[in-house]
Amino acid sequence: MTPCSRPRLRSRRHRGFTLIELMVVVVIIGVLAALIVPNVLERADDARVTAARTDVSQLMQALKLYKLDNQRYPTAEQGLESLVRKPTAGPIPPNWKPYLEKLPQDPWGRSYQYINPGVKGEIDVFSFGADGQPGGDGKNQDIGSWQ
Repeated sequence: MTPCSRPRLRSRRHRGFTLIELMVVVVIIGVLAALIVPNVLERADDARVTAARTDVSQLMQALKLYKLDNQRYPTAEQGLESLVRKPTAGPIPPNWKPYLEKLPQDPWGRSYQYINPGVKGEIDVFSFGADGQPGGDGKNQDIGSWQ
């Protein structure tokens, strides 16, 4: 090798990416993100709805056990809290025991709602959905024991 060819070899080995190559990679990543991100976000909403349905089902099971032990559901005033702590407001349940370790929050960080007597059943347990307001469609739809 001649001394003149050595610097060329070194420069080829240490050569970086061109601006065009970097721009092509950035565009490809952007296109992939535009296609994938909406699907991933939609899946997160579906997972929250499924989690809320599971929580409502568990709360209903605990309320049914409460009724089996005490011959009635907790009053609206006693609420879901009566599944965790013995009610102090009347009527006091005669055979109370803890039915849950703690009350779950809905996937959006709010408390589940309890109505006795219920509007859609003997009792209703529900979440207002993503928007925290009654009614709604899609991810904002109420998720309740009547579904």
